[in-house]
Amino acid sequence: MSALRPDFWRNVITVLTGATGAQVLPLLAAPLLTRMCTPADMGAFSIWLSVITVAAIGATLRIDVTMVLERDAAQQQVCFGVVAYAAGVLALVLTLLAVLVRALGLPALQDITWFELLTIGVGTWLTAYIQTTYAYATSHNEFGKAAKARMVGAGTIAAAQLALLALGLGAAALPGGQLIGLASGLWVARTLLSPPSARTGLKLDTEQRNYLVKHQAFWRFSLPSSLLNALVGQLPLFIIGFKHGALAAGLFALTQRVVAAPISLLAASVLEVFKRQSVHDFQTVGNCEEAYLATFKALTLLALGPSLVLFLFAPDLFAIVFGQAWRPAGELARILAPLCFLNFIASPLSYVFFVAGKQKMELVWQVGLFLMTATVFVVAPSLQQSVLWYVIGYSLLYLVYLYMSYQCSQNRTAVA
Repeated sequence: MSALRPDFWRNVITVLTGATGAQVLPLLAAPLLTRMCTPADMGAFSIWLSVITVAAIGATLRIDVTMVLERDAAQQQVCFGVVAYAAGVLALVLTLLAVLVRALGLPALQDITWFELLTIGVGTWLTAYIQTTYAYATSHNEFGKAAKARMVGAGTIAAAQLALLALGLGAAALPGGQLIGLASGLWVARTLLSPPSARTGLKLDTEQRNYLVKHQAFWRFSLPSSLLNALVGQLPLFIIGFKHGALAAGLFALTQRVVAAPISLLAASVLEVFKRQSVHDFQTVGNCEEAYLATFKALTLLALGPSLVLFLFAPDLFAIVFGQAWRPAGELARILAPLCFLNFIASPLSYVFFVAGKQKMELVWQVGLFLMTATVFVVAPSLQQSVLWYVIGYSLLYLVYLYMSYQCSQNRTAVA
């Protein structure tokens, strides 16, 4: 059985350094943002960003994941072309659909500005393409360059949002700053990494269609699973906004942002390196159990600190840092602390489903998670009860998820 490669934790630290900057800069700006905009403005922006987050996954068709498996330059260029084409088509469809839905006068969209509706497509394309570029960096062990690009993008988003708010742009400042930061991050990533340029046209060429056929398991099984996973993450915000209004959505959005920070900061850094380690072990010894267990133990230790801080001090911390108006968001963060702990551990280890070729298994689990989430937030009468029931159901499903992923790391042909 293979041990962890000598450069495993060095690469984790490299990715973590970039992720630290990418997470700390927006968090440093958050106390200013919460005093320069209303919870309702934050809620509308968060819904806009949630739509882009989910749509960007669909725009990649999850073909970006194949970058780690297909390291041939020609094949990676084909991958970029497929993503650019799919993202472009989806961006156009989303923009037209947003205009149509707003024209119909649906009450749920009245808090979303025209600027936000018309830029959903642009944000989706930028997000999808930069995700593919980061996947290219991972395939070539260019963790340092990707970290620099992430820091530039995050810093530009924070600075641009504050500047636009100071200039009096109001509700357009938050999405406008996000787009400026995404474009800056993508430009820096492409400058540092020099990935192959995407071949684009009015339709996919023969080589690109063959690439889709070759990696059909990713868009047939991984894409629905990833979409469901992303949708589950954003679904509470959608339902809260529709059921309880933009103010409640803004409070929950800030809670999500702060709770997700330690997960994105540390767990995502480990994931970038675990991808290569797990693929290497599967190719050399036929399983990645040792890498899985070592990563599981490290993540468990890393998760304890942030989760305990949230559980013990979240309401007071939110009131001090973001203002008394945001104390209710701290109460929600306290409820979410146990789920934060399990999510921190399970998210990076989920990549083993891709490596073991068990995408269908994960898809079934994601369907169950989606149904649970939708049911809880629709049925529960209050916001606090919705979040509490959500945490209980999600935590139980995460325990099942960890068991399934461990079985996959052992490369067993049959899983209970």
